[in-house]
Amino acid sequence: MKRAPRHALPLLDALAEKHIGEAQARGEFEDLPGTGEPLNLGDDALVPEELRAAYRLLKNAGCLPPEVEVHGEIRDIEALLRAADSGDERGRLLTRLRFLLTHAPLGRRGSLQLEADYAGKIAEKLGRGR
Repeated sequence: MKRAPRHALPLLDALAEKHIGEAQARGEFEDLPGTGEPLNLGDDALVPEELRAAYRLLKNAGCLPPEVEVHGEIRDIEALLRAADSGDERGRLLTRLRFLLTHAPLGRRGSLQLEADYAGKIAEKLGRGR
């Protein structure tokens, strides 16, 4: 199967959102099983049976996979960047963010596959430059 070019992905996302919105307007999602009930986020049906007990034990002990911890740290750094007062503090935070984005584990795939420019874009969005 041929993959869509990167620039086509936002277009595909917009098209999917349009179709979902139209289906929602027609009421196609109103009578689905579980409508109005809270999601069961603790469901481990997708976890292989032989791993469920171990995963549940780790989850209850508060252990997270490294890639989840890294994503949490990235979100924390983004929040700290919004509140940073000094250029030195922003510089240290951006250095850590760049390190995480280039060296962070992401499951079986190795490292985070994000744009190399991500930290700069965050700084620009926050209106503080690099």
